[in-house]
Amino acid sequence: MNAVEIEEAVSQLAEAPFDAEKFPFAFLEAFGNKATTIKRIKSGNSNQSDLPGGVLQRNNIHVKVCAEGEVTVTLTALRESAATSRYKAKFILATDGKSFEAENLADGETIACEYQNFSDHFGFFLALAGITTVRQIRENAFDIKATGRLNRLYLELQKQNPDWNKAERQEEFNHFMARLIFCFFAEDTNIFHSEGLFTQTIAQMSATDASNTHEVLSEVFRAMSTPLKEREGLGIRSWADRFPYVNGGLFSGSLEVPRFNKIARSYLLHVGNLDWKKINPDIFGSMIQAVADEEERGALGMHYTSVPNILKVLNPLFLDDLRSQLEDAGDNRRKLLNLRQRIARIRVFDPACGSGNFLVIAYKEMRKIEAEINHRRGELEQCSEIPLTNFRGIEIRNFAAEITRLALIIAEFQCDVLYRGPQLALLEFLPPKQENWITCGNALRLDWLSWCPPTGTGVKVQREDLDLWGEMRDEAEIDFENEGGETYICGNPPYLGSTWQTTEQKNDLKRVFEHRTKLWKSLDYVSGWFMKAADYGTQTNSAAAFVSTNSICQGQQVPILWPLIFETGHEIAFAHTSFKWANLASHNAGVTVVIVGISNHAHKVRYLFSLEDQGKTVVKETENINAYLVAGSNVIVEKAAKPLGDIFEMLRGNTPYDGGNLLLSSEEVNRLNLSKEQRERFIRRIYGSAEFIRGLSRYCLWIEDEYLEEALTIEPIRERIETVRKIRLASRDKGANAMANSSHQFREMNTAKTYMIVIPRVTSENRPILPVGILSDRDVIGDRNFALYNAPLWNMALIASRLHWVWIGTVCVRMRTDFSYSSTLGWNTFPVPTLTEQNKIDMTRCAEQILLAREHYFPATIADMYDPERMDSEFPLVREAHDRNDEIIERIYIGRRFKNDTERLEKLFELYTKMTSQQKPGKKSAQRKKDK
Repeated sequence: MNAVEIEEAVSQLAEAPFDAEKFPFAFLEAFGNKATTIKRIKSGNSNQSDLPGGVLQRNNIHVKVCAEGEVTVTLTALRESAATSRYKAKFILATDGKSFEAENLADGETIACEYQNFSDHFGFFLALAGITTVRQIRENAFDIKATGRLNRLYLELQKQNPDWNKAERQEEFNHFMARLIFCFFAEDTNIFHSEGLFTQTIAQMSATDASNTHEVLSEVFRAMSTPLKEREGLGIRSWADRFPYVNGGLFSGSLEVPRFNKIARSYLLHVGNLDWKKINPDIFGSMIQAVADEEERGALGMHYTSVPNILKVLNPLFLDDLRSQLEDAGDNRRKLLNLRQRIARIRVFDPACGSGNFLVIAYKEMRKIEAEINHRRGELEQCSEIPLTNFRGIEIRNFAAEITRLALIIAEFQCDVLYRGPQLALLEFLPPKQENWITCGNALRLDWLSWCPPTGTGVKVQREDLDLWGEMRDEAEIDFENEGGETYICGNPPYLGSTWQTTEQKNDLKRVFEHRTKLWKSLDYVSGWFMKAADYGTQTNSAAAFVSTNSICQGQQVPILWPLIFETGHEIAFAHTSFKWANLASHNAGVTVVIVGISNHAHKVRYLFSLEDQGKTVVKETENINAYLVAGSNVIVEKAAKPLGDIFEMLRGNTPYDGGNLLLSSEEVNRLNLSKEQRERFIRRIYGSAEFIRGLSRYCLWIEDEYLEEALTIEPIRERIETVRKIRLASRDKGANAMANSSHQFREMNTAKTYMIVIPRVTSENRPILPVGILSDRDVIGDRNFALYNAPLWNMALIASRLHWVWIGTVCVRMRTDFSYSSTLGWNTFPVPTLTEQNKIDMTRCAEQILLAREHYFPATIADMYDPERMDSEFPLVREAHDRNDEIIERIYIGRRFKNDTERLEKLFELYTKMTSQQKPGKKSAQRKKDK
């Protein structure tokens, strides 16, 4: 269950008649426990409580319903219960149906309220559902509750009005929902000059069977779209005439309303009875967008873009500079006035604005600075000089664009109330401004200079679609004076790696890149925004910063994208290395992202932000940040055919190209009925990445040429070889056709003379160590692995080091969030200092200790031992062996342990730059070894 579904379930439980016997189980069910789990607890099989009538779910919660007036005493009993401690309950909860008390045993936080109000605290318990980002939910519980109610209304109206759910009317339907949201907010904030006016009017004037609800709403909307002086003679009903003129585009156009049934009317009134003063425009837009987006509705409540994360973009982009100037100004009236005038001309432009989170937060933060200026100048009632038209956006989804504008209007009103007082805010709010400063369109196809032109130029927008509020307008009608000075481009564009892009998205990238590089097909979709921002910056006084998947700063994308960015004169002004862009999904920690800020007038000092293991953000000041987000020169790591240093050559595993006919399960091997000698001669164990990491068993036919004639006398083997021959001959690949002559063999037949050091091609980034290991000369590796054949064991120590882990994670390609190991890009480029014989002896001993530590835990697999949640507690000897390995190797590099991964990368890039610069064109690298 997601946060919205949980809130709805908890609210329904709180509203239902209290049933003391059923409450504990209904509470657990509301937080996503399955019926089978509830049944086991009810039967007593998994109820661990030691209190009469108590219910204890192991590792979750201890609940007890008590007699009236004994809630506090019962909570104490739950806290002191031996079972609570023994079975590691996270929460304790006591209620008598009148009062409700609970405690989070991890941090001691408590809640106490009347029973019917406990649903307001649903965020307190979300850890029960596996959702850990509860602080944000508690702070914005209203947004989640409102989203859930709106979603129910939306779905019911869809069911009742199937014609409104068709593509041609979807924008009209979404526009209707935006009108409702505005009315709910306006009636609770005195914009309608009478609290509850909208909901009360619907309740009183529409029939209980909902037969005329659509007519009542349409009449109210008609009144709000008509100026007061023009209403006479239009026959507007007296109960609708009480509503003020709003228009501003929001109530212009069609006034048709979908039909309601009794359920939809009930939902409408329920939503209206919420306290909309609590709306938080920072994130409300993205929550509401989920209501109208069929794909996102399945993840309703999971989309939370936290304010701290957004400020990681906005603060170093420009807000920190404004705050610094405010501090420097002190009480100097002239400096304060100059700063206020500068702020009034700053434009914030989000060309993938979604529902407006970045724009709303930027606006609120700038208003906060402006308010402090006005306070210091003694101008508390000063009208804001920051125009909403300076917060511009492009969004491909029509409803999201509407919600962005609505969220900004709400943010402006809330800021006016906060900084100027309710009376002045209400006086100047209606009608909302009508300028069109959020456009619906494809940002990679629109001309950003037309939408956000250089200072002093008028705005004439090239439209792709309908106007924001549903009408076509002439260009002259949407012109407005360009208020901008400097422009800051920001946002969280869609990421989409090359594999998952649609044909249309591929064409978008083609338009941006085809005249620059032939390799554009390998780029992530977000690359288009970086390129267009860099192009925009060559024509304007601007800087840009985007959230992006970290893949654009890793592997093959770096040499494709970043030289093009740098050619425009832009440099990386600041960056935040990889972190989780968290959301509210119960089993989704969020995608791993980076933040990259670019500018063609970057300051001499650049800021590189990174997270330490404890989650603390550290800031490094540096003269340059390269495309890998490392403090250092702008080096690009290119594939290398041979190793850079004194390390052994790595080969890819053997490719069968056999349609599965050279591979066998243990059962298939047994069915061959081979003698012991034949099995020894023709069968070997083969390891793909899964077999190597998870300890799975798989076998293959391994037939040397000298034994082919004997193998063909075994009918099942002969049949398999013949099938392979036919498959290879039928292939369009000429190389495969040529392999038909040796259809008894893999394409490569590489094996070790002694042993081989094996590294899988793909491994999870969640493993703290690359899963390298040893296989014997009788084993075979498939093409999902790489191997160093007969290499000294100290090479394994290098691969197992944290240094190598961070290098691979930075310079190699990613498969989603997994590391995709590459011999040419990862191993051959890995910078290793000159090693002494003693260094090699020490590293050999480290590798041996790692292997012995693993042997100690046999039959545990690599997957078991390197599970990040189990490694330290269950396999401490393995962790200790790797710690010793890192200590030895890092001392070889710098004489001490590195402080963090950032420092590791800085040293590796420094060494890489030095080693590659020493190589002359055409000259081979230092000693390279290959032993097959």
